[in-house]
Amino acid sequence: MPALTWPDPLPRCGPIGLRPFHRGDLDLVAEFADDPYVPLIGTIPTPYTPAEGLAYLERQHQRLADGTGWSFAIAELASDRAVGGAGLWLHDDATATAGYAVAASARGRGIATAALTALTAFAWTRPDLHRVELFIEPANLASIAVAERCGYHRHELIAGHSEIGGIRRGMLRWSATRPA
Repeated sequence: MPALTWPDPLPRCGPIGLRPFHRGDLDLVAEFADDPYVPLIGTIPTPYTPAEGLAYLERQHQRLADGTGWSFAIAELASDRAVGGAGLWLHDDATATAGYAVAASARGRGIATAALTALTAFAWTRPDLHRVELFIEPANLASIAVAERCGYHRHELIAGHSEIGGIRRGMLRWSATRPA
């Protein structure tokens, strides 16, 4: 796939913006590494070391260079402090998969909803995208509420969809389609 570029302007919604990760975000990577769940669903290094944290940041930038999608830091606009991550991963069939995670220290403030709103709005600036999908564990009620608030629609439970912590788990598929 050809390399992608960062959107200009970068996506924003409410108190947050989506931006490229940078070295100043190592505190977020360290906090994610201590989370009992986040390392199970991505490539967060655990145990955390500064070298592994930097390697994680490099992997986020490589996705853009590889043309597979965008890996954004979710940053507070007032301070530029990273409080989470969000990504949009492209597929060949005019669809993309979105994902997001918010640091425990920043949860309960509407950050995931703002981030998914910004990410989805960015997706619709891409003429090649017509549907964005989310895959959410049925027990993740907070993420389900975010999907609903952002206008995503629930479809089916896909048994054994994802491996999380070494166990195949069923995921609910949610989607949003390009507005008319």
